[in-house]
Amino acid sequence: MATIAEPIPRARRDRFFLILSLAMIAVIIGGFSLNLAMGRSSFALPLIYHVHALVFMGWIAIFLAQNLLVATEHVALHRRLGWISVAWVPAMVAMGMAITVYSVRHHGGPSFFDLPEFLFGNPAGLFCFAGLVFAAVAKRGQPDWHRRLMLCSMAVITGPGFGRILPVPFMIPWSWPVAALLAPSIFPLIGMFVDQRRTGRVHPAWIWGLGAMTGSFLLAEAIAFSPMGEGITRMVVAGSSGADRPFAAHWPPIQP
Repeated sequence: MATIAEPIPRARRDRFFLILSLAMIAVIIGGFSLNLAMGRSSFALPLIYHVHALVFMGWIAIFLAQNLLVATEHVALHRRLGWISVAWVPAMVAMGMAITVYSVRHHGGPSFFDLPEFLFGNPAGLFCFAGLVFAAVAKRGQPDWHRRLMLCSMAVITGPGFGRILPVPFMIPWSWPVAALLAPSIFPLIGMFVDQRRTGRVHPAWIWGLGAMTGSFLLAEAIAFSPMGEGITRMVVAGSSGADRPFAAHWPPIQP
């Protein structure tokens, strides 16, 4: 599909994408910082958590740098750095899946999410993220598509940030849909609104991005709540502490 011309001054257009990027980064960092400040997390965690944090924070740094380079018109450097980001994505998928399995086996995952939903929903989100990144790279010659698909990919991984900011225990049994899909969808919806207001039409990249987010979420839900999904969940947690928690979401246990 041909590149769609955007009849908007470049500086104004770049500023919008940069602001939206910063908002997503703020959600992720804010969520994890809030957890730390409230004592729900600490630095005294197993090594896998620190490796996971290093990989994902590295992505945030790359994503921020890429948006700043575009906003400051350093396009050549942006393109060179882009290949590093492509190589970074498989590491994110691998670490995201590793920490998911570790979490459900170690303590059953977050209690306010259904266990199978968490086990299948996280990998689905990771593959959606990776797919959108690679789609954006494939569209790198069409900036209007490229930057919107990249923003949609980033929106996918704001779920853990929202899950730590929002009062998700009070949202049971809708905690996972809210944190994993509804809240992250705010960003492409903002993009749609801005496009409609500025140009009179919604760019199709937003629709494809939001469609990928929704489709991957629904697929994971269908698998998680199927007999096959529940059977796989039992196999994953068998012989671990995670097997002791009920599958259904419940209020976090009160610490003595």
